[in-house]
Amino acid sequence: MTTDFSKRDYDESVVKGPWPPLPASQGEMTNTLAHYYRGEMGRMTSWRDRIDRTSNWAITVVAALLSVSLSTPTSHHGVLLFGMMLITLLLLIEARRYRFFDIYRARVRQVEKNYFAQILAPEPGTGLDWGSVVARSLRKPKFLLSYTDALHRRLQRNYGWMYLIMLLAWGLKITTPKLQTEGNPLVQAHSWSYVIDNAVLGPLPGLAVIAIVAAFYLAVLYGVLHRELDEGEYIHGEAHV
Repeated sequence: MTTDFSKRDYDESVVKGPWPPLPASQGEMTNTLAHYYRGEMGRMTSWRDRIDRTSNWAITVVAALLSVSLSTPTSHHGVLLFGMMLITLLLLIEARRYRFFDIYRARVRQVEKNYFAQILAPEPGTGLDWGSVVARSLRKPKFLLSYTDALHRRLQRNYGWMYLIMLLAWGLKITTPKLQTEGNPLVQAHSWSYVIDNAVLGPLPGLAVIAIVAAFYLAVLYGVLHRELDEGEYIHGEAHV
């Protein structure tokens, strides 16, 4: 026999339960909080692993394209420009993942600094409303970091160095004749026009390619040097992802 529930019956069941009872003692509350902390740590670690995986892909791309471009005199400098595009794609993916990671990291830090730290070394008046902060995040999760700020952080931590390596390799490629034409006895560019000719990319003239790369790296430099105005826990301490 089947039973059909109306919407009203469903709404009443949602309000009345049955639900697991709330912790009734300090011991039960502590036990619940320990399990919650372990669960949030698991989610934070999972997203941290995704972030590290994206960084590892980017490092692999840089190493592979440097090997292909600089080991073969006849390889085109466009390989390195293509590598810059791939790194940018991975940066965009990692910034998105970092925003999710930051949600769980913030919750974990609230428990660590306002509960566990208070147990070990109590400080009066520290984090009195941290439970409400975590509860609001659980009831209505939202990103704590903008996409732009996430890009800045990942640039400052990892990707700025990758972009720098690719820029140095690209500059070496277009300014060193020995790397451009096999058998050429010269070891450095003999004129600015030679560098511009080497920077040609398909229908794009060399000067336009150099201008585009320069504009792109000015944006990268801004992202690396940008410092966000953060008065939260991110500015305290040195061990941050």
